[in-house]
Amino acid sequence: MRYWLVKSEPSEYSIADLARDGEEIWDGVRNYQARNFLREMAVGDRLFYYHSNTKPPGIVGLAEVTESDIVDPTQFDPQDKHYDPKSKPESPRWRTVRLKYVATFGEMIALDVLKATFTPEELVVVRRGNRLSVMPVPEATAVKLLGLAGLE
Repeated sequence: MRYWLVKSEPSEYSIADLARDGEEIWDGVRNYQARNFLREMAVGDRLFYYHSNTKPPGIVGLAEVTESDIVDPTQFDPQDKHYDPKSKPESPRWRTVRLKYVATFGEMIALDVLKATFTPEELVVVRRGNRLSVMPVPEATAVKLLGLAGLE
């Protein structure tokens, strides 16, 4: 099992939305590096769910990959904001995973706490200027994060 961090704006799709839905595909990623990380994910991998573009931003919960290597359907829908006219069904550019809700943390692990606890090498989200929506989390860092969340 590997660990990852995924970012979402709570106004777009929050941890509460995932808790309500139970499972959902992680669609709409349009950054090649983030897409490549999605391609590396496997069933059973755990994901730290990060709320971005909110005050304060931070990690709010945990999800799990239940299906990997899914073609992102939004790339083919001209009505969807994530439509990619250069992507074709016979050679899709964008792939994703299906997530299952695992837990909402009792308290958010706010970005300022993350910055005080981890170096940019330990947790990419604390790196200045980082805008990736999907990133790997080393196992040692994941164990510390679970401890901060009271889930050790």
